[in-house]
Amino acid sequence: MQLDQPLSDEEFEELDDFLLSDRCAHDSMTMDTLHGFLTALAIGPQEVLMAEWLPQVWSNDSPTPPQFASEKEAERLTGLIARFMNEIAITLEVAPKEYEPLFCEREWEGKSLLDGEAWSAGFWEGMQLRWPQWQAIFDSPLAPLMRPIYLLGADELEEEELLLIDTPIKSDKLAVEVESAIPHIYRFWQPLRKSAVETVQRDQPKIGRNDVCPCGSGKKFKKCCGQDVPDSESNT
Repeated sequence: MQLDQPLSDEEFEELDDFLLSDRCAHDSMTMDTLHGFLTALAIGPQEVLMAEWLPQVWSNDSPTPPQFASEKEAERLTGLIARFMNEIAITLEVAPKEYEPLFCEREWEGKSLLDGEAWSAGFWEGMQLRWPQWQAIFDSPLAPLMRPIYLLGADELEEEELLLIDTPIKSDKLAVEVESAIPHIYRFWQPLRKSAVETVQRDQPKIGRNDVCPCGSGKKFKKCCGQDVPDSESNT
């Protein structure tokens, strides 16, 4: 399975169906939320290893991985998610102006409007994994570009902020602003982005290469997220 291949329509539907199935937790991400989440990870201040972020795709609350039919299915679905993220990263690298958030649409008073709340919630969740590092953009001239993502995606808003998203028309306008902001956010972080190796926390228990991978794939760490981690970063 080549990472540089975008998901086909059939593969997209396969992953979508699985995330919505009873074999995943009730709070597993939908495809639009996942797209926002992966976008934040792809363009943010620091690379985050899959072993850290994949469990949040399956659930925010449940430590139990999805009910995969087999190790082969676990590998396939995990691979589809990895390719989904890579597709986002390649688009932003090669043609950032062609990047399109995976927004839903809704009908309102005879109009088709963008609904960017789920996507923005995913992006906001991705930011939380490196929240202190994200603060640099809020202290920069680009801070206003983050506001529509905050308004559509944050868990809690002030009462006066809720008035800014209280109609589908207002939410649609913010979604358009989010889409135009992403290339600028990408360019802001591009020269500053740090690799995941620089962010390894030594105070956390090391993962043995023969241990089950914490990402929830069901595979051994050395055959999953540990493939790109040097032996010095894990127990042998």
